[in-house]
Amino acid sequence: MNYHLANVHPEAKIGKDVKIEPFATVMKDVVIGDGTTIAPNAVIMDGARIGKNCQISPGAVISNNPQDLKFKGEQTYVEIGDNTIIREFVTINRGTSSKGKTVVGSDSLIMSYVHIAHDCIIGNNVILGGYTGLAGEVTIDDWAIISSSLVHQFVRIGCHSMVSGGSLVRKDIPPYVKAAREPLAFVGINSVGLRRRNFTNEIIADIQEMYRLLYQNNMNNSQAIEYIETHINPSAERDIIVQFVRDSKRGIMKGYMPE
Repeated sequence: MNYHLANVHPEAKIGKDVKIEPFATVMKDVVIGDGTTIAPNAVIMDGARIGKNCQISPGAVISNNPQDLKFKGEQTYVEIGDNTIIREFVTINRGTSSKGKTVVGSDSLIMSYVHIAHDCIIGNNVILGGYTGLAGEVTIDDWAIISSSLVHQFVRIGCHSMVSGGSLVRKDIPPYVKAAREPLAFVGINSVGLRRRNFTNEIIADIQEMYRLLYQNNMNNSQAIEYIETHINPSAERDIIVQFVRDSKRGIMKGYMPE
């Protein structure tokens, strides 16, 4: 293979119809899927596993060492799914011995200057707005949208949620909600996003009722979850919300309390 003016290690595994533009660097232990484009000055380092039809923009650095003092040079990876767009100057660090890999799913958009630290797990169809910073071991579930924000380590952000720009995310954000204000709080469900993804009015109404029970009553979270299980119609959405709250290790964000 002849990639004019690019620095491509001869042992890198490059798929069909891959375009590697001048002054890009691709190191030895790299796999790049069919149809992917690597733009000028992007650096793809050892441990990168990039899917098909991805776009890696100028200045992006994929699979550099984690910024974690516990890292001792163990073999770890970055995995990026198919059809994902990585914009200018994004940095995605590879994993540590904790999880062994950092993952970005398929059909996602990672905008310019985003940083994804070691051992983060990003789902499919996720959008990370420019300048978002994820600390280590953050989990973001499918279809979440995070505007330019900073996310504390070990936080989990639920599916179909939306986080307002400029947010400081210190607690887990449950599925299907909107998060805004400072300190970050529940400000409603992401009804516009849910309708765009063909959630029925009945399911949206059930989601609204579940969060009314969680955030607008005198029950604690455990009591609210028990009530939801016994009084809300069974559905995949109900089970996802219940399990998310039960699994939360940092605790979920609070409801908005007007002054």
